[in-house]
Amino acid sequence: MLKTSDFDYDLPEELIAQHPLDQRSASRLMVLDKDTGKVTHHHFYDILDELNAGDILVLNTTKVIPARLIGQKLGGTAAVEVLLLKRSTDWPDSWECLVRPGKRLKPGARISFGDGRLEAEIVGVTDAGRLVAFHYEGIFEEVLADLGTMPLPPYIHEKLDDPNRYQTVYAQQSGSAAAPTAGLHMTSALLAAIKAKGVDICEVLLHVGLGTFQPVKEEDAMAHQMHSEFYEVTPQAADQLNRAKSEGRRIICLGTTSVRTVESAVEAGKVKAGRDWTNIFIYPGYTFQVTDALITNFHLPKSTLLMLVSALAGRETILKAYEEAVAARYRFFSFGDAMFIR
Repeated sequence: MLKTSDFDYDLPEELIAQHPLDQRSASRLMVLDKDTGKVTHHHFYDILDELNAGDILVLNTTKVIPARLIGQKLGGTAAVEVLLLKRSTDWPDSWECLVRPGKRLKPGARISFGDGRLEAEIVGVTDAGRLVAFHYEGIFEEVLADLGTMPLPPYIHEKLDDPNRYQTVYAQQSGSAAAPTAGLHMTSALLAAIKAKGVDICEVLLHVGLGTFQPVKEEDAMAHQMHSEFYEVTPQAADQLNRAKSEGRRIICLGTTSVRTVESAVEAGKVKAGRDWTNIFIYPGYTFQVTDALITNFHLPKSTLLMLVSALAGRETILKAYEEAVAARYRFFSFGDAMFIR
């Protein structure tokens, strides 16, 4: 049995980063050799020294939407929070949402946002929460940009002054309820320097859901229900990855969402172009088909992401590195420091 308690560790609350650093790439970087367990300490801008000409760096180009809406139930006075998770095809202009307080909002209930500029109707119940249909005039994305706010993770309690700091500099396609946070360390200048060194950039897409922050509650981790996320791998990206693998070049994923994308796209040993939904669960014992190395943040105890990095480097190696990160006062989670597993 894959025991969830085997992926627990002690983390002082003050090490949970509540805000990003002034300079993205100034965050710390732990470099972990997955074969030897050796750890060295750097800054994120030193990642340039760790990459070689011919490497492939995989980026997830998803863009976070201002998915958190605060409104009021029509016919009532209580405030209602609606958090958009993913688009649905079950109803026109509908989304699967988390709604608080959900128990009071049965199908048929309506919620008003921005003095009626946007209205929502509860039209069904889903595994994640509620199916919500939106009514508005104009373009939904523009209305959402005016009325919504960034859906920061529940462990971040401070207000984010600049919403762009919860967005990667290479974000392109809107659709995520959460950021691919390892990419928050990257700057345009650093990315340009990486390209100039001869590293090839491969762009893929996975729209991140809030399930990425959920700890595994069952002691038998295999009983955990993974959330589904939409991904896309273009023919160009698939060709680029397959060619690199055939030539023995190193494929480095920037973030666990990039890992889940490329590993989900494998069919018969090759990366296949296409668009689909994935609920891939990567844990120790998994054989990576595409990923050779990973740039990532420090993840929550008992989380599927901690299990993913343990699959790449080994549980004991990861937990020992995390213990050293705590002792060295690294910053953890979304706005925290980074790790390069090579």
